[in-house]
This record gives sequence, structure tokens and C-alpha cells, in this order.
Amino acid sequence: MAGVLETIAVPRASVFTSARADSLVSGCRSNVSFSQFKGLKVQVSQSKVSFSSRSSSVRRGGRIVCEAQETAVTAGAVTDKTWKSLVIESDLPVLVEFWAPWCGPCRMIHPIINELAQEYAGKFKFFQLNTDESPSTASEYGIRSIPTVMIFKGGEKKDAVIGAVPKATLATSIEKFL
Repeated sequence: MAGVLETIAVPRASVFTSARADSLVSGCRSNVSFSQFKGLKVQVSQSKVSFSSRSSSVRRGGRIVCEAQETAVTAGAVTDKTWKSLVIESDLPVLVEFWAPWCGPCRMIHPIINELAQEYAGKFKFFQLNTDESPSTASEYGIRSIPTVMIFKGGEKKDAVIGAVPKATLATSIEKFL
């Protein structure tokens, strides 16, 4: 589902404070604060230019990017501290992937989870819990192998799938709880 973003007027970089303007010129990606419009940033692009024996980067303008587009349809992070509010108290069914950064099969299943998050946006919530950073929740649910995907509905664990499985397997589990 596509949305429409209102047109906004953004002042040129030269009207920002000198420190802010310097960061815009020196970095290829900088964040500029928009007081009314949360989630917007200026993405400055640079190009390599060669002058005989010398090569340098030149700022070539920029564009306004909505950060929400990049994050709205992917699985978010959940921790021991946010578990209750994001998973247990959720009004929608929730799929949680228990994973760790060193786990190869976890990295294989991440894109599948994000695809499912896009397909079931608004019907299901998707989160990832890093078991190294949030061991209490992983221990509470008896996670002994990762990746483990659990589905919660009404605050209760309803289903679990262990290992890197095909997208169809996860989709079938999701469909049971819609």
C-alpha cells in the first residue's frame, strides 16, 4: 500500500547553522532535524571527480528521504524490556524470530521474515529477539536452538518453528492465526 507524502519546503543547507552546514558538506549521508516532520532526512550524494593527478569527492546536491519507508515493513527489534508491551499486549498476532548475530541459519531466514512482514503488514506484527542481548525472554520460552520462530496471539504462545525453514512453512503457520 503506497501513501502520499505532503510536499514540504526545505531550506538550502546554507541556512542551517554553520556546524550543521559543515556536516552536510563533509559527509555523504547526514541527518538534518525537521521539527515537524519526524522520520525525514537529507541524503547528500557525492561524486568522484578526477583532475589529472588528483581525485576528490564533490557534493552534488541531495534529496529528502523518508526513513519510515525503509523500516515500516521489516521486523522490528524486541528486547527483554519491551517484550511485554510489544508482544504480550499486542492487539494483533505476533511472529517473533529468536536469533543471534553469529548464527548462519538466522541470517538466511532474516530476508524471509522481512518478506512476510511486508506481505502481512497490518494483519500480523513481526519482531526479532537477539538471544545474546535478551537471554531472560529466550530462557523463559525454552529457546535451545536458533533460529526459532514463535507465534503469539492474545499474549499466549501458539506455535513454534525451529530452524531455517522455507517461506511456505512460515506462511502456513501464520495463516492458521489470522
